[in-house]
Amino acid sequence: MVVYRNWHRVDASPKLAAEPHAEFFDRVAGPFWDQVRGVINEWWSHIPDQAQPGLRSRLRDRNLDTNVFSALWELYLHEMLLGSGCTVEIEHQIGTGGKKPDFLVTRDGRQFVVEAIWTAQRPGHTASNSLPPQLSDAINRVTSPNFFVSCELDSVGTVTPPQKRLKAELTRWLASLDPDQVIAEHENDMPLPRHTWHEAGWGITFEAIPRSPGKRGNPTSRTIGVYPSVWLDDNTSLVLEAVKRKGRKYGDLALPFIIAVGHAPYFPENEDTETALYGTTVEYAHAGTPTFDRKRDGYWTATYDHDHSRVSGVLIVDNPAPSTWTKNTPVLWQSPAPESLAAPVLPTWGTAQLVDTQVEYQPAAYPIHTALSLPEHWPVGAPFPQRHRSNAS
Repeated sequence: MVVYRNWHRVDASPKLAAEPHAEFFDRVAGPFWDQVRGVINEWWSHIPDQAQPGLRSRLRDRNLDTNVFSALWELYLHEMLLGSGCTVEIEHQIGTGGKKPDFLVTRDGRQFVVEAIWTAQRPGHTASNSLPPQLSDAINRVTSPNFFVSCELDSVGTVTPPQKRLKAELTRWLASLDPDQVIAEHENDMPLPRHTWHEAGWGITFEAIPRSPGKRGNPTSRTIGVYPSVWLDDNTSLVLEAVKRKGRKYGDLALPFIIAVGHAPYFPENEDTETALYGTTVEYAHAGTPTFDRKRDGYWTATYDHDHSRVSGVLIVDNPAPSTWTKNTPVLWQSPAPESLAAPVLPTWGTAQLVDTQVEYQPAAYPIHTALSLPEHWPVGAPFPQRHRSNAS
């Protein structure tokens, strides 16, 4: 049994907005994705037999993308630990909480615990902030060899509108435009062409953005170039809530305890993680000289949360996914609490440590791909190679 069986795949198109990730990973064709599926199958075979069925079920879950990405995150962590010379026991009961953390790890005679959590930044949850997946897919299926479109959502209906009429109206409007003429007019400070569509309580304003001459006629290119602006979750609270959730789950483990966060924000910043774990930076002026301090609002610096010292470190990888596994360096954020048990640092991890009020960073000794036994530039090739076609004259 494997996660992905070998069969003749022919659909090499990019993922649709409404398509579950498990379905996409299984159906997308091409050498790039064959490499991804092959490595996932291999890494899954390294998981102990008793844990394989549950992990496979999550990797193939077409109802909840969170299950897929959290399973991929655990698969990556397990392989990275093995490749770093560790032995790994999965869901071994330990500690006073009566629960089973993900990994009990032994390296060079030392034991430590790793608990995984995958968390993603999501656009604001009100419907007015983003296009529903069905509408995004309908717009992206419009043939538009000469233009991208930007979309601004003006009004939201209570039901999904008929997509056939939306596509037909958008196709007619874009076909009526001359990209070279639009470029010339825009260079003379004329606004880009706009078109507003209304139906079933929905309203979307489109703006036509000419493709550059060398990029026209590519049937694999999506039509939407700019999506509606959205409110995003705060990265600081994303990390802080994830660590709080896992940090209180197991009681006293009597071993170094690392929470491994698969951190998937749109725009990852070290400053957000610093604030979440070590507190907000504040500046004071004393006799005209600025000094810096931190508020007591970080995970380890909050004065009322002494039990947080049970967590020895927080291992963070930004935007973990198959395409970034060999590229994004894990960083271990170390606890500043004197009573925390010191966490080991693997050679492929960078570190961050609070010294007084400043954070000091140290790079990893070796690149992460060495622990994964993968080439540095993996997967090889492009995920969606362009297939050009000539324009009709």
